Amino acid sequence: MSKRIVEKPDYGNWVPTKMIYIPGFACILFLGLSFLYPILMVGAAFSLLCLAYFSYAYYRFSPRGGSIQAKVNGMVLDRLDWDGQGRVLDIGCGNGPLAIGLAKKYPHARVAGMDYWGRGWEYSTRVCERNAEIEGVANRVTFRKGSAAALPFEDEAFDAAVSNLVFHDVGYAKNKKDLIREALRVVKKGGRFAFQDLFLIRMMFGETDDLVETIRGWGVEHVEFVDTSGSKFIPTALKLPFMLGTIGILYGTK
Repeated sequence: MSKRIVEKPDYGNWVPTKMIYIPGFACILFLGLSFLYPILMVGAAFSLLCLAYFSYAYYRFSPRGGSIQAKVNGMVLDRLDWDGQGRVLDIGCGNGPLAIGLAKKYPHARVAGMDYWGRGWEYSTRVCERNAEIEGVANRVTFRKGSAAALPFEDEAFDAAVSNLVFHDVGYAKNKKDLIREALRVVKKGGRFAFQDLFLIRMMFGETDDLVETIRGWGVEHVEFVDTSGSKFIPTALKLPFMLGTIGILYGTK
């Protein structure tokens, strides 16, 4: 009797495979040329270091390596103090893990996932929809393309909103605070929100105390910041500033 193959969702990996293939190719190239130009051994060594680091990060983010990626997503869900009634938006949903997680946690909620799905990432609408089907929530989750800088939704269209590690990556938004304000625009007064990002990078978001005060100045009822970069499940090697060493969550009530 053959065993039934159970299809698993594909939530992708925060380390694009190109971050592994490119330094791998560069390492081989530098090694080959170093026979003619020994100084290129420096480039080979650096490429090998990058290859090793991103391969390690890829592994640790994956289910086989401890599901660090899923655990980081889970911190956002844990900070969203919501009753699950109404509509919730996931801004920058990738392959849909957070949007689908919301649907599974809140069985009465209607969930919208939005992403730009640019070429630099290995995500797509098709994979999101397939993941929702596999997880049994396709009837309550929808996905659409859009920009975090100009959300394709009306003011106060949602009862809650979440986002995970998206704002810092919107290159065409010079002022990252504008992205937070745009995210809050679509949340109803009294609605809940939880946004996780590299908020400890001062060059992007300023001092966290000032950021919280700025958000309060927009008329937001309640907002708090929690530093999540020191979470015990995050390996030391992944606590570099460009990885998970500067993450934190803004959460509260609009």
